[in-house]
Amino acid sequence: MKRLTDRRAILLAAGTAAAAVAATVVAAQSPDIHGTVVFADGADIPKGEIQIYVEDPAIKGSARQLDATMQMNSDGGSKAIAFTFAPSPDLTASAASPTLRIVARLERPGDGWLLARGSAQLDAGSPVEITLNSVMY
Repeated sequence: MKRLTDRRAILLAAGTAAAAVAATVVAAQSPDIHGTVVFADGADIPKGEIQIYVEDPAIKGSARQLDATMQMNSDGGSKAIAFTFAPSPDLTASAASPTLRIVARLERPGDGWLLARGSAQLDAGSPVEITLNSVMY
């Protein structure tokens, strides 16, 4: 005799499958910002300290920089440096702003003299490539 599957078992199986799909989608949408920093014309990135932060040019004054700075070092021999930046909860709440951009500044070690700067539009979920351009004084 064949046993019929009861309604409770079917609903339980469907609920478990839906929860697994939802967990996969949430895990795929990581709030981290990731990408690479490269130097103009494909040259090696000079030796120094790279600071990465998020800003909104639509905001005037000192409140323009929205997130804490992430710092990493360049050894002077790399053409590209990968980064992962974990934004603050304030930034993830305002991520819908179309004017957000991520900025990288390369400063000379020791004295903090600005060597290069670059920025890129911040699109949630997609990798960012920031091209550093030499600063002229």
